[in-house]
Amino acid sequence: MINKETQLCISLAGKPGNFGTAFHNYLYQKLGLNYIYKALTTADIEHAVKGVRALGIRGCAVSMPFKESCMPFLDEIAASAKAIESVNTIVNENGYLKAYNTDYIAISKLIQQYQLEQQDAVIVQGSGGMAKAVVAAFKHAGFQKVSVYARNGTTGQHLASLYGYRYINDLKDMRASILVNATPIGMCGKEENLLAFPECLVDQANTIFDVVALPAQTPLIQYAKQRNKQTISGAEVIVLQAVEQFELYTHQRPNEALIAEAAEFARSVR
Repeated sequence: MINKETQLCISLAGKPGNFGTAFHNYLYQKLGLNYIYKALTTADIEHAVKGVRALGIRGCAVSMPFKESCMPFLDEIAASAKAIESVNTIVNENGYLKAYNTDYIAISKLIQQYQLEQQDAVIVQGSGGMAKAVVAAFKHAGFQKVSVYARNGTTGQHLASLYGYRYINDLKDMRASILVNATPIGMCGKEENLLAFPECLVDQANTIFDVVALPAQTPLIQYAKQRNKQTISGAEVIVLQAVEQFELYTHQRPNEALIAEAAEFARSVR
């Protein structure tokens, strides 16, 4: 029941999706929390953030294109967001807005969970916000042999230099134990049937990490599983980062069974 005590959480995105809305509201209902979550968009990020403060909105997820442009209007940038100069979560504590990046937190935890080895060579494909979170997470986990490849050479070179890594302009004749796709290749849409890395490169790798969340079984993940490679999917990233947000907003962390239920429900919502 919505009443005057109900706490509101929102998302701000250029193109709002349903996953976060369904995921958070499912957990609020199951745990009996007096919260509600609504996806929104805006053409005025400054006043939208000021509205979060003025209206007492408890939490705000931030997606492209607002992850960096929202930062001047916040009171504090936590280490997770400072690490990549990008925000995806704002928490309102009595009018004080603190920013986090739960994408970075999720990727860092997955690197630990899957026991990826620091000495292994890594190729990260992409140069956008998610690629930045990936590269920063590997950097801060102590990985030295990371190469960045991007279709946009300018942004790719900038990302590589930002963290002291090498930029490569061709995947031909490259080898790496860990391959990470941080591009839209494989995502539902015009590139959904494409393989993010050449088959020969996947064949020699040990771990394939695809940050594309929808679909969970991208062509890259499917091919890697056929070759018996260790895989880390974008579905794991989107759920883990959403759980981190949920905990920041509510100070509660659901058990793994309930998280899995909420994720399955959210993936079913279109």
